[in-house]
Amino acid sequence: MPLARKAGLLLAASACGLVLSSTTAYAIGEGDIEPPSSGASAGASGGTLTAAAGTTSIKVTQAGGGGSGKSPRALAPVDPNWEPPPCWYEPVATPRQLKSAVAGFKKGGEVASMGVPVTPTLSWGEELMVDHYEKGKPEFKSGEGYKNYNLGKDGYFWRGVINKNREGDVETLDCERTLFWQDAGSLPDVKRAPTPDILSAYAYDKIKVPETEVTVKPAAKSTVNLPTWVWLDKATFKEVKVRAELEAAGVWAETTAKPVALHLDPGTDDAETYPASGDCEINDDGSIGTPYTTGDADRTPPCGIRYLRASAGTPYQLKASVTWQISWEGSGGARGDLPNGTFETTEAMTVQEIQSINR
Repeated sequence: MPLARKAGLLLAASACGLVLSSTTAYAIGEGDIEPPSSGASAGASGGTLTAAAGTTSIKVTQAGGGGSGKSPRALAPVDPNWEPPPCWYEPVATPRQLKSAVAGFKKGGEVASMGVPVTPTLSWGEELMVDHYEKGKPEFKSGEGYKNYNLGKDGYFWRGVINKNREGDVETLDCERTLFWQDAGSLPDVKRAPTPDILSAYAYDKIKVPETEVTVKPAAKSTVNLPTWVWLDKATFKEVKVRAELEAAGVWAETTAKPVALHLDPGTDDAETYPASGDCEINDDGSIGTPYTTGDADRTPPCGIRYLRASAGTPYQLKASVTWQISWEGSGGARGDLPNGTFETTEAMTVQEIQSINR
């Protein structure tokens, strides 16, 4: 069903107590690394349930590596078609929290005016909430109904969460199932359940790697036909690991970005790269290339460039991009791979002609 038509049907049903959610807080964590959810937001009042329809409880932490160093940057997937998950389901309220939220209608305030979000885009008013979650009246789509908010049962009510970076994407409609029950210690058998592979892709989207700072010799100015050496020191070139965990569901994944190669693009066709492919592989000690030493001017570097023409007043833009190999492991022994990522930096290279003396 087209999104516009679906929205129109929801609006038409508003007289029965349905309300389109006005919140746009589909937050997946602002900043580099998300802080753990506060206890207050998931307290006895059901704050997580009512505060924002898309607020996530996934915790993201830096499990290792240099991503929190100076000027950390996001990776760009090598596969242009890869995207992080558009949405997923997660637990948002216990039976007592849901009952408390519905009781908020009688007290007025935000719950009474906004309703309770039952999907990322739809809220219900008091009548529908009482009929479905207290009296057990079946919901028109699923046929499910719950007596007295499932008080006394061990588990959570679950709802969809939308990735704010993909808001408006038609695939987010995969998470429009109305607020539903799931027993503790199990994941729902639905598309977009928060399995370890979903969390691993979520963590991938949060990876920050140290800004690539290659060392170039000769620095500032190169000379036509003489090699320019390029290398990366092992001390600043380490793998980065990010952990995403949904504690209430007992599921987690750790995604690791491991640097594996440096690619050089000299910024002009009038140049040769070493090796010819421009791909400098990582050494056994974790470094790339070999540092330049006095006396190496005429030698061929294992990683570098030889410019064949002077830059004529406008420096060449040497691009150095690091390839990061992405893998993950998660709860239940799950593991897998994700598309490689890259990070690129640019350095202005002035190339001069060799000066000779005529006698």
